[in-house]
Amino acid sequence: MDITDFYDTFFEEAEELLGDMERHLLELDLDDPDAEQLNAIFRAAHSIKGGAGTFGFDVLQHTTHLFENILDYTRRGELALRRDIVDTFLEAKDMLHDQLDAYRNGQQPDAEAYARICQTLQQMALEEMGVAVDEGAPAPAAKPQPEPKPDPQPESAAAGGGGDHLEVALIKVADKDRELLVEELGQLGEVLSQRSDGERYLVTLDTSASADDIEAVMCFIVDADQVEVRSLPAGSADSEPASEPAAPPPVAEPVVPASAAPKAAPAKAPSGKPKAAGGESTSIRVPVDKVDQIINLVGELIITQSMLDQTASELDGVAHGAMVNGMSLLQRNARDLQEAVMSIRMVPMDYVFSRFPRLVRDLAAKLDKDVELVTEGKSTELDKSLTERIIDPLTHLVRNSLDHGIETPDKREAAGKPRTGRLTLSAQHQGGNILIEVIDDGAGLNRDKLLTKARESGLSVSDSMSDDEVWQLIFAPGFSTAQEVSDVSGRGVGMDVVKRNIQGMGGHVEILSRPGEGTTTRIVLPLTLAILDGMSIKVGEEIFILPLGAVLESLQPTEEELYAMAGDDILLKVRDEYLPVIAVHEVLDVENARTKLTDSIAVIVQGEGRRYALLVDDLIGQQQVVVKNLETNYRKVPGVSAATILGDGSVALILDIADMHRLSRTKKEARHASRLPSGVNAPVPFKEVEPS
Repeated sequence: MDITDFYDTFFEEAEELLGDMERHLLELDLDDPDAEQLNAIFRAAHSIKGGAGTFGFDVLQHTTHLFENILDYTRRGELALRRDIVDTFLEAKDMLHDQLDAYRNGQQPDAEAYARICQTLQQMALEEMGVAVDEGAPAPAAKPQPEPKPDPQPESAAAGGGGDHLEVALIKVADKDRELLVEELGQLGEVLSQRSDGERYLVTLDTSASADDIEAVMCFIVDADQVEVRSLPAGSADSEPASEPAAPPPVAEPVVPASAAPKAAPAKAPSGKPKAAGGESTSIRVPVDKVDQIINLVGELIITQSMLDQTASELDGVAHGAMVNGMSLLQRNARDLQEAVMSIRMVPMDYVFSRFPRLVRDLAAKLDKDVELVTEGKSTELDKSLTERIIDPLTHLVRNSLDHGIETPDKREAAGKPRTGRLTLSAQHQGGNILIEVIDDGAGLNRDKLLTKARESGLSVSDSMSDDEVWQLIFAPGFSTAQEVSDVSGRGVGMDVVKRNIQGMGGHVEILSRPGEGTTTRIVLPLTLAILDGMSIKVGEEIFILPLGAVLESLQPTEEELYAMAGDDILLKVRDEYLPVIAVHEVLDVENARTKLTDSIAVIVQGEGRRYALLVDDLIGQQQVVVKNLETNYRKVPGVSAATILGDGSVALILDIADMHRLSRTKKEARHASRLPSGVNAPVPFKEVEPS
């Protein structure tokens, strides 16, 4: 068997174990650490060490062995935890992550960094406990009262290797796999006997490893239902016991040898009992590219279904009733299939939020601030492709809140606030979108300060700007209110990238702030970028698609509801709200479209937190559309976010609401600069417009 076939599985599971380790380290109560958390941290290091030894990743194995030894002191109560010790443990975890990445990329880990972390851990052991612990030394001896296990195995006889006798049953395992498994068992203890019993191959093992750890090694190569482990009295082994007189056992490493694979006890049941035969795993690992391939095929299926549906709609429903009914069923099944496939790509926001406790802890310490991180809606699901892309923008927002938003403890106390600031990360679904919020209870944004800095930066601003427009200034390229440049902020980069990246995902950013009370930054994203529900509209002879989640309502405008403004602007009054009117045919230069406003249909849409009235010729209907990236296949088109294929095989453009408004403003300003506005109604400032 080529053991390199298991590399990817090891790397993925080691990443999960490192994530669990960091989470437990950050949650530890230094005054009264939880024993289960300490054991979980130890087991994570132990499991990674075992896998690293199996695959020959020597540097990773040695580092985790050294780290594991010191963690063993900690869980036995011989090393008292302090914040600086936890910091060192986190540094060691980071080094393990770097080494793992090096092996993943086919490289050797950084030798200097390896030597540095080894020296740091050894020095800590010497200073705290006066013992020398190196990567080749055994772990500390157990105390007279060893740590109780959740489900202790029966004590073994004095004879033999000094450990428990376990019987490992390999069920329906191929010969080549069996040879590898027996070899691995030999690394965990002494193989006393082997025999075949029908479909079961029984191996008797004298070992100090637990049944859980044995299962972990086996299940790394074969399925869980192909392995059974049970305890035997030492005297029941097939081999004769050693005749030497009993003697105190040598000081031995109180951990399983280096071949323990990464599926260690964290994933096992607390009882530690072996899994029953026939038990099935509740999940499987599937490469993302395979899921993407299925999604693409489902997209093509939906396009084909749309083509058939358009053809069937032209048939006589009475004469071809069976076909019409069949098409209706196909449409329903295609939609169910699409939703089921898309759900595979959905991952909980905890995947994103779990990265920030460490960032907040380290950055707050660097800034001398006390900050409590609160997460809400961790189970809210988002498309995996978006979770990967949202991490970087969220990181910038969190750093910005910690640096600029939350005050130092003394300033907070002087303002009558608790010394500890609060940073909240929340996520929730709203229609076809997900709302992600970064909320701090800091000083809030200072309007005057932002306007002053904007003028100094040469930005066009005025005192009459609304608060929302002023808050958006922080996203201007090169804009920063920091007094000095540091490694945290001050260079004026980051926030503009945040906005640009979020817009690239089809979303937008909103900011709410109150002086002295804090700031909320809200990110609105579509749940997925692959398939969406759309509203088909017609302008001239062209068909366009509006994201259905952005459509609020549609109506036929009347002259009494339309108001002409300076600069060729036209507003539509809808229930005491004046909305900017965007004529799609003007913005996109569509010929043969209706030009009279009252003959058009106004579709009220929302983009980037604002509402607009899009003037179109006709509404065709709602339909599912498969999103095709226009930039990849053609180029960036202003006012357009993507494209799709219609039932007749033609291409329709999916409109970008916010970009349509920007494009409309640009064209109107260009016309206004070249000529005076004309129209029936005289242009007047918006605030002077009153209903007739």
